[in-house]
Amino acid sequence: MMARLLVDGRAGETVSALDRGLGYGDGLFETIRFVGADAPLWPRHMQRLRAGCERLHLPPPDPALLLAEAREAASGLDQAVVRITWTRGVGARGYAPPAAVRPTRIVAAFEPPPADPAAQADGVRVRLCALRLAEQPRLAGLKHLNRLEQVLARAEWDDPAIGEGLLCDMADRAICATAANLFAVFDGVLATPALHRCGVAGVARAEILAARPATQVLDIPLAELAGADELFLSSSVRGILPVRELDGRRLAVGPVTRAMQAHWRALGF
Repeated sequence: MMARLLVDGRAGETVSALDRGLGYGDGLFETIRFVGADAPLWPRHMQRLRAGCERLHLPPPDPALLLAEAREAASGLDQAVVRITWTRGVGARGYAPPAAVRPTRIVAAFEPPPADPAAQADGVRVRLCALRLAEQPRLAGLKHLNRLEQVLARAEWDDPAIGEGLLCDMADRAICATAANLFAVFDGVLATPALHRCGVAGVARAEILAARPATQVLDIPLAELAGADELFLSSSVRGILPVRELDGRRLAVGPVTRAMQAHWRALGF
């Protein structure tokens, strides 16, 4: 259920039909987990948003203003998921960006998904998606508004027993889940796929890389995942989710996954 939605600081649900975020996916977004008035990963979200603005040549938003509006939208909720959308704003027809940019700012707060203690304790089942991610290094890692690949991948299943779908690139390298990043443990060494060709660099992923600086960031062919001792997913909304089954192959929830779950709880989630 939506708690409140602000468009450019005003309560409402309307944006211009000429907004470039609607017409071209020309913008960025962040999905942020709040606990009361605090968002433990707020600095990482703002860092990614600022970096995305630099790469898309968008003027950056004011983080203090965004925080104030996020707290306003989430007021009255003990916990919330706040989505911040930042578009290039209204422009003339055609791909050419307007010379004078007036970004559109949308801040929406939702109740978080229901807690799933079984998934946290025992892990989730993950299927392999048929869709393959296209490579575009200039957009790789960004949380931009065009998420059609993820929409199509998520449409591949409706079985509630499946918790996520694994996405690979055109060369069958494992990249991520539809709405989470992927981590694997090989002989006690933590690894995560490189995201310089495609995929979204999540803030939960960034937190894990900071907490475990020895983590290897590298290409992981799909075939190599069969040799992993542990697999888990990271999401700023859902936290650290163990993988107990990947496309029919059973996995145990191991000590590295449990350690990262403990780190997540220590952040305040």
